[in-house]
Amino acid sequence: MDFDFPLRKIIHVDMDAFYASVEQHDNPELRGKPIAVGGGSKRGVVSAASYEARKFGVRSAMAGSIAQRNCPDLIFVKPRFDRYKEVSKQIRSIFFEYTDLVEPLSLDEAYLDVTENKKGNPSATLIAKEIRQKIFDKTGLTASAGISINKFIAKVASDYNKPNGQKTVNPEEVIEFLENLDIRKFYGVGKVTAEKMYRLGIFTGKDLKDKSLAFLDQHFGKSGGHYFNVVRGIHLSTVKPHRIPKSVGAERTFFENLSSEIFMLEKLENIAGELERRLQKSKIAGKTVTLKIKYSDFTLQTRSKTLPYFIASKDLILETAKELLYQSTLENSVRLLGISLANLNTEKEKEQPKKESVLVQLKFDF
Repeated sequence: MDFDFPLRKIIHVDMDAFYASVEQHDNPELRGKPIAVGGGSKRGVVSAASYEARKFGVRSAMAGSIAQRNCPDLIFVKPRFDRYKEVSKQIRSIFFEYTDLVEPLSLDEAYLDVTENKKGNPSATLIAKEIRQKIFDKTGLTASAGISINKFIAKVASDYNKPNGQKTVNPEEVIEFLENLDIRKFYGVGKVTAEKMYRLGIFTGKDLKDKSLAFLDQHFGKSGGHYFNVVRGIHLSTVKPHRIPKSVGAERTFFENLSSEIFMLEKLENIAGELERRLQKSKIAGKTVTLKIKYSDFTLQTRSKTLPYFIASKDLILETAKELLYQSTLENSVRLLGISLANLNTEKEKEQPKKESVLVQLKFDF
């Protein structure tokens, strides 16, 4: 199939069970054992799980008590974020040996555009292999990679041969790859959306591709156009070396559930203070305040308000958060509160994409 848009050579590198792997690397006694980073206390939540633990159904964001129930021999390890940042910095230094077009998504994953690269290597597949080997030599950790014509497909492909593997989806393979893909494997399609798609008879990329744009718009709103495009291999988002955050937030999980708004005010004040420090550090302000409430049964609720002006001070954030807290009656006792600020002053109006004067040919070495 010929594409009528520029093709890029994109690599998505994703570290394998990063936090847990760092802990196992630094402490040989943990190697080969089921471990969970975080989650050890009564109110703890798992931040990451080793592959040995994942076999028992232990996953990130799972309550520590449930993880322990699933895996009685699970070993909880306290997170060491300074160490993870240190290793992440080493990994990124390897990326920059190949290209300056590096877009980190988190400490353990990033997109790289190697269409033109510092090594002059025409094969993105070989570059990905070299990068993974260098990461292992430098850190002792394994990484997986996906390679294709855009960020979406590269991201999906990086999960294909995990752990310690990679997959290349060549231009001529893109459509068949997407058509045969289970809809749950589409990046951005979560559990709720997948279940909705199932009810609509959409189980694979082929099923999704058979639906019209009007149908997808009707059932998925703004996301309809995105699904219509990506299943056809169209995803024009470029690798952005300096990602601008869309929101800044802070949250706290409590040792005991809170059952009254009065008890939550002190907690909200502390959270607002932490958020103010983060905003000041980044020199950011925003207009939309969102209060996040997680109840004792783990159901989640958010309440938002957009102000006519930018704010960054603790007092104004707290004032709005209190208003949102009292907006309606709490549904249950609360285990977590969070405040985030969006609609930031870092956001610029979207520019119209410029037409590229030269199109990369379909047949090129991947």
